[in-house]
Amino acid sequence: MATMEQLANLINGQQVSAHSGKWLDNVEPATGAVYSQIPHSDQTDINAAVTAANNAFAEWSAMPVAKRSAHLQALADLLEENLEDFAHAESIDTGKPVSLARTVDIPRAVANLRFFAAAVAHTQSDAYFTDNHAINYTLRKPVGVAGCISPWNLPLYLFTWKIAPALAIGCTVVGKPSEITPMTAHKLGALTIDAGFPQGVLNIVHGSGATAGAALVEHPDVPAISFTGGTVTGQAIARTAGPMLKKLALELGGKNPFIVFEDANMPEALDHAIRAAFTNQGQICLCGSRIFVQRSRYDEFVAGMIERAQDFKPGDPLDHETRFGSLVSAEHKQKVCSYIQLAKDEGGTIECGGKEPDADALPPRVRGGCFLEPTIITGLNAQCRTNQEEIFGPVTTIMPFDHEEEVLQRANGTPYGLAAMLWTNDLDRAHRIAGQLDAGTVWVNCWLLRDLRVPFGGMKQSGLGREGGTEALHFFTEPKNICIRVRHN
Repeated sequence: MATMEQLANLINGQQVSAHSGKWLDNVEPATGAVYSQIPHSDQTDINAAVTAANNAFAEWSAMPVAKRSAHLQALADLLEENLEDFAHAESIDTGKPVSLARTVDIPRAVANLRFFAAAVAHTQSDAYFTDNHAINYTLRKPVGVAGCISPWNLPLYLFTWKIAPALAIGCTVVGKPSEITPMTAHKLGALTIDAGFPQGVLNIVHGSGATAGAALVEHPDVPAISFTGGTVTGQAIARTAGPMLKKLALELGGKNPFIVFEDANMPEALDHAIRAAFTNQGQICLCGSRIFVQRSRYDEFVAGMIERAQDFKPGDPLDHETRFGSLVSAEHKQKVCSYIQLAKDEGGTIECGGKEPDADALPPRVRGGCFLEPTIITGLNAQCRTNQEEIFGPVTTIMPFDHEEEVLQRANGTPYGLAAMLWTNDLDRAHRIAGQLDAGTVWVNCWLLRDLRVPFGGMKQSGLGREGGTEALHFFTEPKNICIRVRHN
């Protein structure tokens, strides 16, 4: 019988088990089988990681920018060399198609490392001449140990998006990946050793949010927390970190509107809408989960979505031809299914999907997995729970609208404000509507077109603070004003 693989924490440059000796099972969602174990870390392990990070901070923060940048570039090189291995690992861990991991997730993780390695060499400081009496300038110093907590849906992409700017600017890091999808962070930790990272600069502690995650947020020697995940968890983190006056960046949930006006290029809008609804099985915070279509094109749009949904057939994530994999866990699948039932109870019509695929339609290897057909629902109003609460799965609703004021009110009528998509060929309308949408990011005639130079984050219950670009570098610093008096005698 094969030995179960056991992952390790990375603490002070060493791969170690949890101090308690306890383990958590890691399940492959496409099969439902346990295939590895992760350390069930707690406060003792977090304390050790924070101590290591604190001890490494003085040397790392004083290191010339070019040397810190070189470490990140070396890590990016190794990740790129091992792209296929990481894509395979992420597909097994998450249930997403391996083709998606190898063409999007892992390349974007490489890009994160390279971008911030380069960006830190081009930071600048503002200077002000105060009536010829003084010069004021801003000095930005790294805050110390950064706590980076990443989610399960884009595990390596978002983990690197957090640790790269922190490391680049001179912070040391204690990272806590999701316990549901830990494999790629574990592998990245091993690569940092090969890349020659100084001990203690990057520490990775696995475990549950209730033990390892909470201990990291509560630790008095971790002045900054960057978290991506659910709104409820983000609110709990804010309640803990707020009174401790920690710097806090929260990227939380979304219930994003996808608005299609009658003058839109309909084939393009449909192609992007189907991707926005069902990429990564709908498990992306930026998915378009509420679609509003101007009434004159509504029936045409619904028919086009149903037709295109047939191309998203559940299959083995490790098959390179698969476009639609499994949900991340049995528990999450149960949650998504409960919302499909809720939609029915609220009077919605299931236009397609809404159920598990037939077992004989799946390859034998994955017939015990967490699969759900892509689901399109019509007949609901914008205020019902299905259209107000984040489902985070392959479920989208389509609703008609008549005029701009109506769709703006309905699009903005949720507690969330992460992203929005707008389709129109009217340039005046595009600017007018985009400026009035409650969303941190508005895509016009596109979806998920990202530029790492721009700030990213949400409004309302979708988050706090901004990440990306120089905003991310600045988050991990404390600005200090220096005022030098100018003598004229």
